[in-house]
Amino acid sequence: MLWRMTGDDAVADSALDASLQALVGRQGTVQVAGDPVDGPAIRAWCDAMSEGNPSFTDEAAAAAGPHGGIVAPPATLNMWTMPDRIEGGTAGRDTDQPQHAAYQLLDDAGFTGVVATNSDQAYERHLRPGDVVSAQTTLSGISPQKQTALGIGYFVTTEVAYANQQGEAVGSLSFRVFKFRPGTGRSRGDGPAGTTPDDSPRPERPRPRWNQDQAWHWEGLRQRELRIQRFTGSGRLVHPPVVADPVTHSMDYDWVVATGRGFLYSWTAPEHPKAPAFDYPLVVGLVELEEGVRMVSNIVGVPPDQLEIGMPLEVCWLDSHDDVTLHQFRPARIERREGTLTMGEVTVGDPLPPCPIDVTRDLVVLGALATFDQQDVHHDRDAARAKGLPDIIMNILTSSGLVARWLGDWAGDGAVLRSLRIGLGVPNHPGDVMTMTGSVTGSVAGSVMGSAAGSVTGSVETGEVGAVTVSFVGANSLGSHVHGSAELVLPEGRRGAGENA
Repeated sequence: MLWRMTGDDAVADSALDASLQALVGRQGTVQVAGDPVDGPAIRAWCDAMSEGNPSFTDEAAAAAGPHGGIVAPPATLNMWTMPDRIEGGTAGRDTDQPQHAAYQLLDDAGFTGVVATNSDQAYERHLRPGDVVSAQTTLSGISPQKQTALGIGYFVTTEVAYANQQGEAVGSLSFRVFKFRPGTGRSRGDGPAGTTPDDSPRPERPRPRWNQDQAWHWEGLRQRELRIQRFTGSGRLVHPPVVADPVTHSMDYDWVVATGRGFLYSWTAPEHPKAPAFDYPLVVGLVELEEGVRMVSNIVGVPPDQLEIGMPLEVCWLDSHDDVTLHQFRPARIERREGTLTMGEVTVGDPLPPCPIDVTRDLVVLGALATFDQQDVHHDRDAARAKGLPDIIMNILTSSGLVARWLGDWAGDGAVLRSLRIGLGVPNHPGDVMTMTGSVTGSVAGSVMGSAAGSVTGSVETGEVGAVTVSFVGANSLGSHVHGSAELVLPEGRRGAGENA
């Protein structure tokens, strides 16, 4: 049910609005990180994000790379001045920061829930081990009171300028959080006035039928094994299981455990009639496994307009009943590119390979630890529930890091991330899968780069670079978790005949 405002609430919130708006435009004192950028923290971040760029961790490879030495991943920009890393420890770290004064006013008024919603980062200069980061924050805006699915609350926006120990600008951040009253959001089934919420349980999927001759296959699925029938005389692999070898008619067989990898041979998306036990769009694919057999299965984690015949797939699992597990397939995570993508290989409209990311509890917690984020909603399930959330949630620094990792896997080690704009939608909770999809939406060859690329030493012989813009979405079972755009600097390369700059 929706939370209803009384007359007293309206008066109190009007006074709160006035107090909040009085803080807008205020600038905090410069906060200096208590510790320099260091290798162990960089490696911990890379481990949490599964980041494989050697420019961040490997001295020899980094020396030959675009920066001439190890640099910190650009998406770590704002983690070096997280509250627990500010010089002087926790004492007095918030007292003169205008955003924290706003947060305290909102907490006191019952708006104790908090989620990050937007993060726009621009990178002027790559940080290196030994750099000491400072940050100066301006409270740039507070929205009027808003009703959202999470609850009633306020969007609070800050602008942060970052510098190194020489006073050189290294980057900037526009950051927005939503502070809300727990328990004031829209409940499942809330609809137009006069309608009755549909709280009926969702029907289960139809139960598959099999006989004792196929029990080995279904038992394998319960054990997360994709077992394929093999006739021992001919070595022939067959799926689905049959009684006899279709050529020799021998009935002697065993099975092999498939790798679970393959490619999309064909697919369709039935639309009518819709069965209430299934999620739509419902993609039914014919998957050719590495072992050579083909099987019919659902394709999940990617919208139909992103499907391509021949795209690599990997098996995943659906527990449809207490004792039944089904195989499904999703896009396989791309291997990190060897070498670096060049401008000559990029055309506006090119899709990026979809990438599934398992949102495990370890990933959520380790991501928060690696980014020095101590907020309890990222590691304490009871605290998260007390603040109106069903479970812990991934922090925006982890979301940013995963997006940056995916972009780097696509573009290669020599690509330089110049900006990353992130908007958050539904939360990432443990047990879900977020699939990244995106496309190239802009391309500027031979552009004049600012200081963001100033440390690039010319990893290609020409030393010429250009920029591409990629728009992306990371979706989970609830909807879009993250969306936004990024700009990457790439070596110019050479275009093929007929390509436009």
